[in-house]
Amino acid sequence: MATGAGTEQVQVIEEIEPFEAAQEIEGGDVVLIDTREPHEYQEAHLEGGKLVPPALLADQIESVAPDKSARTLLYCRSGNRSGIAAAQLQRLGYTDVASVGGGILAWQEQGLPVVSPSGMTDEQRERYSRHMLMPEVGVDGQLKLLNAKVLLLGAGGLGAPTALYLAAAGIGTIGLVDDDVVDTSNLQRQVIHNTERVGMPKTESARIFIEALNPDVKVVEHRLRLNAENILDIIGDYDIIVDGADNFPTRYLLNDASVRLRKPVVSASILSFDGQVSTFVPYEGPCYRCLYPTPPPPELAPSCSANGVLGVMTGTMGTLQANEVIKLVLGKGRPLVGRLLLYEALSTTFTELKVRRDPNCPICGEHATEIPESEMGQFPDYDLFCAGAGGDR
Repeated sequence: MATGAGTEQVQVIEEIEPFEAAQEIEGGDVVLIDTREPHEYQEAHLEGGKLVPPALLADQIESVAPDKSARTLLYCRSGNRSGIAAAQLQRLGYTDVASVGGGILAWQEQGLPVVSPSGMTDEQRERYSRHMLMPEVGVDGQLKLLNAKVLLLGAGGLGAPTALYLAAAGIGTIGLVDDDVVDTSNLQRQVIHNTERVGMPKTESARIFIEALNPDVKVVEHRLRLNAENILDIIGDYDIIVDGADNFPTRYLLNDASVRLRKPVVSASILSFDGQVSTFVPYEGPCYRCLYPTPPPPELAPSCSANGVLGVMTGTMGTLQANEVIKLVLGKGRPLVGRLLLYEALSTTFTELKVRRDPNCPICGEHATEIPESEMGQFPDYDLFCAGAGGDR
C-alpha cells in the first residue's frame, strides 16, 4: 500500500500459520528458509529448510533462493526474525514471501514434524535446551556430556556441589568414591545429603539425590577408600577425575596413578575462608607433585575438623571444579592447566598463580622413568612419605 506522495511504498509482510505452511511445503514448489543461528538449526529444524543466518541473509540468499519470483517461506524460533528477514527479502526484490507465524515453536505445538538430532530423546532436548542454544555446546557438545564418565573422589563438601552440577549438566556416568556415612556435622556444607539420610553411606545418599535430579545419569557407587591395590582399576574406567580427597596420601596416590594412566584430574581444597583449584592434565602441564613436591607439615595443613570451614566455600570451589570438568569434556575454553586459582572468601578475591611443569619431577618430569606393565600397580608408601600430614578439605 502507498503511504503518500513522495514516500517509499511499504508492503505488508504476509504471515501464515504453521499448518498452512506445512500444506504448502507438502505441495512442493516452495523454498523454505531457516533464519536462525547454526546451533539452533542443529537442535531442531524443518525438513528441507535451508539455513541462512540473519547476519548472512543479504550475502547468501541468492545462492539458496535464486528465483526471486518463487514462493519463499521463512521461519525462525518464534516468528520475529523471520518477519524481519521477509521484509529484507522484499527489499531485495523477492515478490512472493511469507513468514511462518510463531516459528518452529508454534510448529511443534501443533504437532507438526521436525528433524531432531539422533541420540537424544524429546525430553532430553527439552532438559538441555539452554545448553544447546550456546554455540560452544550445541547438540554435539551435549552428546559429549551425555557420553562422558567422571569419577568424584569424595562425596562430601567438594564432591556434593560438583556432583549436583555435573548431574544437572547431563554427565552420563558419575562415579562416587567414599567409604564414609552421612553425619549431622556434614549437613552445614555437604548439600547433597539431608537430615533424613544421617547414618546412610554417603555414596548411597548422593546417588538418591542425583537420580532424583536427573534420571539420565548413571551413578556408580565405589563404597571404599582408594588405595594402591584398587586405584588403577577404579580410575581406569573414567575420562576425568575430580579430586575432593581429605588427606595428602590419597592426593599423591591419585596424582601418580592418574599420570600413569594419563587421566586429567580437577583438584580443589578448602579450609576456613580459603580455597584453591587447579586442573592437572598429564604431560600437557604440571602434575600435583610439580606444585607440591613434598606435603606441608601438619601444623601448616590442619583439617577442617580442627580449624573449621565456611559452608558456602564448598559450593564455590565445587562449582569451579564442575566448570573445569565441563570445559574438558567439551574441549572448549581455557582450563586451569598450569594455573592455580586461589579464592579468599572474606575479601571475595581471586588470585591466579602460574605453575610450571618441573623437569625434575619424579612422576612427569623429563627424566621420569616409564613404569613397566608388570610393575604398574606398585606404588610407594604414601603414609610414610606424607609423615602424618593433615587433611585439607
